[in-house]
Amino acid sequence: MENMETQIRQAVAHAAKEIEKQVDEEIERLQNPDELEKLKEERIKKLKQLATQKTEWRKLGHGEYDEIPDEKSFFEVSKKSPRVVAHFSRDATERCKIVDKHLKILAQNHVETRFVKLNAEKSPFLTDRLKIKVLPTILILKDATVVDRIIGFSDLGGVDDFRTEMLEWRLARCDGVFYQGDKDQPPEFKQKKRQVMRTIRGKADFDSDESDDE
Repeated sequence: MENMETQIRQAVAHAAKEIEKQVDEEIERLQNPDELEKLKEERIKKLKQLATQKTEWRKLGHGEYDEIPDEKSFFEVSKKSPRVVAHFSRDATERCKIVDKHLKILAQNHVETRFVKLNAEKSPFLTDRLKIKVLPTILILKDATVVDRIIGFSDLGGVDDFRTEMLEWRLARCDGVFYQGDKDQPPEFKQKKRQVMRTIRGKADFDSDESDDE
C-alpha cells in the first residue's frame, strides 16, 4: 500500500513539474517582443477575416428573421447558408408567435446562422417530405441537411414563457449557433405555472403543441 501511495505521489509531482514547465515556457514566449507582435498580427488577421465573413453572411440575409415566400426559396437558402434554423409555423397558432419573438432576437445575435420561417399550410411538399406533424417545429440544417429538430416546447422546459437563452442553448446543442456556454447543461430558467391555451386548429391536418383544456 505504501509503495502504491509513493508511486501516486511521484506521478502527481512529475505531472505538476511538467505543467509548471509548460507555463514557464508560455510566459517566456509571451515576454518575447517578436512573439507578442506575431500574436497581435494573427489576432488582427482573424478579426479582419471574421468581419469579411459577417459582411458576406449579411448579404445572404443573416442577421434578420424573415419569412420565406415559397418552398423553392427554402432550398435556395439551405444551399447558400452553411447553418439554417427554419421555423415551420402557422399564423393561427399562438405558440408559433412565441417562437417568432425568440428567433427574431437570436437572428440578430447570431449572424453566423440564417433564421427563417415558413407557413406550413402553404408548404405541403416540404411538410410532407420533412414529416412536419406538430406546430411549431424548428428544423436545424447544416450544409443543406437536417441535423436536428425541436418539436413544440418539450425541449424548452414545456412552458410558454421560456427564456430566449433556453432556445439558444438548445440550438447550440447541435451546433446550430455558435455558443460560449456549457452545451451539456441548460441555462438556469425560472419555471412558472404553464399557461393554459386553447388549441386553434386550421384547415391543414397539423397538431398544435398547445394545451386544449378549458
